[in-house]
Amino acid sequence: MRKDKKLNLVEVIAMAVGTMIGASIFTIFGLGAKVAGQNLPEAFLLSGIYALVVAYSYSILGSKIISNAGPIAFILKGIGDTVLTGALSILMWLTYVVSISLFVKGFAGYFLPLVHIGATVFSVGLVEVAVILFFVSLNFFGSKAVGKAEFYIVLVKLSILLVFIFGGFLTIKGNAVLPNFHHTHINGLFNASIIFFLSYMGFGLITNTSENIRNPKKNVPRAIFISIFIVMVIYVLMRLRNPPPLVVVMD
Repeated sequence: MRKDKKLNLVEVIAMAVGTMIGASIFTIFGLGAKVAGQNLPEAFLLSGIYALVVAYSYSILGSKIISNAGPIAFILKGIGDTVLTGALSILMWLTYVVSISLFVKGFAGYFLPLVHIGATVFSVGLVEVAVILFFVSLNFFGSKAVGKAEFYIVLVKLSILLVFIFGGFLTIKGNAVLPNFHHTHINGLFNASIIFFLSYMGFGLITNTSENIRNPKKNVPRAIFISIFIVMVIYVLMRLRNPPPLVVVMD
């Protein structure tokens, strides 16, 4: 692939940030907020620390093994072409399918009320198919087009979130954001941190496109750590507002 067709560092970071924030807001944010309660900012920080520990391994391996197979290439390099490697490959493929399904279902759940359309089986399915087809068609234009599209999508998404964050700071109350160290709340903190850890795992997509990144030996580790820190800041700022975040429950 020609160098000018490869993704630069900003585009790769945008891809990871968009995936991580999308994974949280569209799927597990409501559940995690309910479990964490008043300790939601601490749950975000704790789950971010978990992610940084995992990211360290990803960054080391991703800078040395340049392959769009990502973690599967790491396993293949470590234990060879075995039945276990094949089973893990299928399992990872299935997790991507499930993740995409959650994303598009979450998007449909937000989009339909916004345009005042009833959430029927047909309307939800139609939105889900349209979203999937849009991104599938975008892939035909190459990774550079995907990177640019992701950059602008994330820019719009973060701009909207920053508006809510700024508005929240105008009404913030200190007692609403102080952590609660009662043992029941501590249990909620740790349980929620495990839930939110899943939303951080979007940084793994960086290793799945390393062949399409400029100077991957340097930019893969940089993109992984920068994207995690950006998301940690956004998550914590989203919670530092009063009242607590809206919990969206979809059938």
